[in-house]
Amino acid sequence: MSEITGKTKFELSEEGELRNWQGRKEWFFNRDDTDKYEQYYEGPYKRQEVWQKRTLEALIKQDPRVKTLLEFGCGTTRFTRWWHEIGIEATGGDISPFMLAQGRQLFGGDLVLADSHYMPFKDHTFDALAFVTTFEYYKNPVQVIREAVRVGKYGIVFGMMNRNTPKLIRRKVQQSFGRNNYYVTAKFYTPKSLKSLIEEALPDRDYSIKWNATGLPKWFPVQQWQVPYGDFFGFHVKLNDV
Repeated sequence: MSEITGKTKFELSEEGELRNWQGRKEWFFNRDDTDKYEQYYEGPYKRQEVWQKRTLEALIKQDPRVKTLLEFGCGTTRFTRWWHEIGIEATGGDISPFMLAQGRQLFGGDLVLADSHYMPFKDHTFDALAFVTTFEYYKNPVQVIREAVRVGKYGIVFGMMNRNTPKLIRRKVQQSFGRNNYYVTAKFYTPKSLKSLIEEALPDRDYSIKWNATGLPKWFPVQQWQVPYGDFFGFHVKLNDV
């Protein structure tokens, strides 16, 4: 059966469990996947997380106007908690009740269960919007970008899984064997392709873009660079016309 909440349509099982969103199955509605999310960051992904945060902090701190932030796709609030550590008052939003249930136990701030395509906030409620490894799952990314600049007054910061990485091949192989559910419905971007999407979504806005790539091998001589290769890139859209 189906249920419509606001403008968002969900598919429910006979027991009332949330199954689908955007007309497809998503890993973040699967308890077997969501329950392991925090463990993943505490385990093999720990070093990558450190460099991801350094990259995002360097970008967002270049705009001193940003004091408040809404992170959509906040999941278990892994990064939402961290925004507070660097002096930004953060609120989290997510479509997955399973992820937010964990977030409630880990984060003392405000959380909202909602769809990023229809953010339940007034114009300019926050100084900025953040998407950290979640923008890759939106079927209508242009609509999400327009919602983000409506709600976030000064711009958007993205933390993105990079398409330009050797690990893309490994991910595809894992999926072919029924492993690694996290990337089945993800669309990977590069700094260039994300820039093109921003241009399509915001043709009449005055903005500037800065980005940096990371997620490089431990043995590599640098861990951040202005070359569009690596497992992860940070991308900041600063709005100049407000």
